Amino acid sequence: MNTYLTTAIHYVNAPPHLGHAYEWVYADAIARSLRASQPLRFLTGTDENSLKNVRAAEAAGRTVRDWVDENAARFAVLATRLGVSNDDFIRTTEPRHHAGVEALWRACAASGDLEQRTYAGLYCVGCEAFYAPEDLVDGRCGEHPAPLEWVEEENWFFRLSKYGPRLAELIRDDRLAIVPQRAKNEALAFIARGLEDISVSRSLSRARGWGVPVPDDPGQVIYVWFDALANYVSALGGARPVWWDGASERIHVIGKGINRFHAVYWPSILLSAGVPLPTQLVVHGYLTVDGKKIGKSLGNAVDPERLIDRYGVDALRYYLLRHFRPFEDGDFSEQRLWAVFEAELADQLGNLVERVAALLLKCGGTIPRVEPSPALEVNARSACQRYRPDEALDQIWSVVQETNRALTERQPWVALRSGQLDSARESLCAAVASIRAVSRALVPLLPETAARIERRLGGDRVEPGPLLFDKRTLVEEG
Repeated sequence: MNTYLTTAIHYVNAPPHLGHAYEWVYADAIARSLRASQPLRFLTGTDENSLKNVRAAEAAGRTVRDWVDENAARFAVLATRLGVSNDDFIRTTEPRHHAGVEALWRACAASGDLEQRTYAGLYCVGCEAFYAPEDLVDGRCGEHPAPLEWVEEENWFFRLSKYGPRLAELIRDDRLAIVPQRAKNEALAFIARGLEDISVSRSLSRARGWGVPVPDDPGQVIYVWFDALANYVSALGGARPVWWDGASERIHVIGKGINRFHAVYWPSILLSAGVPLPTQLVVHGYLTVDGKKIGKSLGNAVDPERLIDRYGVDALRYYLLRHFRPFEDGDFSEQRLWAVFEAELADQLGNLVERVAALLLKCGGTIPRVEPSPALEVNARSACQRYRPDEALDQIWSVVQETNRALTERQPWVALRSGQLDSARESLCAAVASIRAVSRALVPLLPETAARIERRLGGDRVEPGPLLFDKRTLVEEG
């Protein structure tokens, strides 16, 4: 049973921000949980053929190639620093991607679903999409502050209208499952309004000569959303029969702002091309700052690398995965991140591990031979596989808090001072079992922390090591 899991690919018009980090660690927790029980391939990458990338390069006085190369490298570095366990990183400027897009285009053409028409409409460069007047909010798209542009040109069109009834049936029956229910309802409502054919190319001049050329039409480039969505299959190349066509689960993890493209455009293109559909769309909410979506255009981007440098990667992962409910929007606050680091990671988990290690050293340094119950690990993994790593961490932290309470009640340090080694070791034995259960459950969520706990208390003897979460460093820096 193979599972193929992907994130959205990210525009490289600017360096990555905290919203990108959130999607990556969220998808990574799901991927690591699934990979424990089945073969899984995990893909992420960068979307480099967008007009917004071209305009950003022009504004910076750079060539488009240099601009996208530099920012794509920053995205790849961030994924590594976050501990993302992706198997592949696709860039849409790669030859393998261009070949995959062209193959998909030709398959849709062979189905009779592509034709040339003249088009005029309001276009949002931020979304890379045309909007009907009834879809606008105060004359704008609702996602970006810049005014829409009026565009008139001859494009290639895809017959999206042909696929509405069939697509609605697939979504209603959960053959294309969309979670949460709100996102499913939004997709069905969009289809119920009546699907119109969509423009899937842009003139070469308006694209500034950048993008994937339309096969046999050198004056046009393929619309970035047709191009970008194809990455999920183009990245696989010759492995597509195993990881797409033959996979039991094809899961896309995406933000709510691109639900329409993945729930309507992408499956319709696949139906036209005769390619299997994704099985699930997992649609998460936004990270916000002061109630506004994080983004360069709003001037509120938060640099995740700075947060990693200051707090550590697992402190950031923990805050994002536990304190943001995935199907809701959540407001980021560095003050809140610091409070979580101090109260939950350092004072609860870190202090528990350090206290038990120190007490075991006073007992000679030997760790009791205990095998923890697998229940916590199983339950946490199940929560992640239901796309709720926040619930997994809630369960894990209940055990952390209960273990701290039990240790305080039993007071093995008092028994040690009075020479009652057996009593002390009995209390410590229970604490070690709980800590080992916690560390195993944390593997998909906080892999670095889980590994450090395992090195410290996972063997026969206590191993020395630095504090799991050192508040003093942050106080000094702050």
